[in-house]
Amino acid sequence: MKTILPLRALRDLAGPANTRRAFSTSIRSQASYGFIGLGQMGYPMAMNLRSKIPSSDTMIIHDVNPAVTEQFAKEVGNVKIAESVREVAENGDVVFTVLPEPHHVQNVFQQMLKPPTLRTEAPSTKERLFIDCSTIDPKSSAGVADATATSGQGRFIDAPMSGGVVGARAGTLTFMMGAPPELVDQATEVLSLMGKRVVHLGPQTSGLKGKLANNYLLALNNIATAEAMNMGVQWGLDPKTLASMINTATGKCWPSEVNNPVPGVNENAPSSNDYKGGFGTRLMLKDLKLALQATADSKITPQLGQHAKEIYSAVAADEKCKDRDFSVVYRWIGGKE
Repeated sequence: MKTILPLRALRDLAGPANTRRAFSTSIRSQASYGFIGLGQMGYPMAMNLRSKIPSSDTMIIHDVNPAVTEQFAKEVGNVKIAESVREVAENGDVVFTVLPEPHHVQNVFQQMLKPPTLRTEAPSTKERLFIDCSTIDPKSSAGVADATATSGQGRFIDAPMSGGVVGARAGTLTFMMGAPPELVDQATEVLSLMGKRVVHLGPQTSGLKGKLANNYLLALNNIATAEAMNMGVQWGLDPKTLASMINTATGKCWPSEVNNPVPGVNENAPSSNDYKGGFGTRLMLKDLKLALQATADSKITPQLGQHAKEIYSAVAADEKCKDRDFSVVYRWIGGKE
């Protein structure tokens, strides 16, 4: 990618027209979808999208790693590979972005929106809709939304997702959407091609706020579940029996029921596979940091989050735990495996 520019540069979209075109920019009778970011989540999401839209619709893909787009084209077929994110924006009616960090989202949109000629030189049958499914902080997302709106080149909404890689592959993701009322139906229709539920939480940034609140709670529940299970096991209780009791009592939560941190309790959980797969500790740490950043921006003072961040930082740095599912907290605290 190009050098990352400060957020204010996103608003400075004047410049000479970009006359290079990779694909036809004539008015399309079919829908055209752009997809930027074919990582662990984006790749299966894009696969589901291509499989659900009509074969006559166009799908244009781009990733910073050309080998990934080539692999996708061979595996899935019926896609066009763009050499730049600008080409995706020029040719897409709806453009999805699934990117790792706030600065990646800012950089990609700076490249897509400059020069501000998408409406005049790359006309579409509809107003472009940019749907960012990345998990970033609300402040950065609001800046990108403002840049998109003020450039007059389309509308921007946030729609982060929950469900992990397994949900992305199965098409069972839940999307948390921040959008104005007039865009809800259109966005819900296209997001439903990649998930089973779309929840509209309010105006732009609301989806991200909901996602960060959810993952904040998940981060804390995971630590508490690891500690509670460790207590029971150390006291001589059978872990499966203990988990079964918790999951019919008031302590029940997703980490206790689906992603139990004790190996063997749930054969499908990452803990039963040496904590491989699932939702990585570094990703949980990233989301927790974003939540804490957002609370600071809003002058909210969480009581448990800072300590949880310290725990996940230590887990992510531990040789026995790093690069594993976040339930590996159980191993880090000394749980019996």
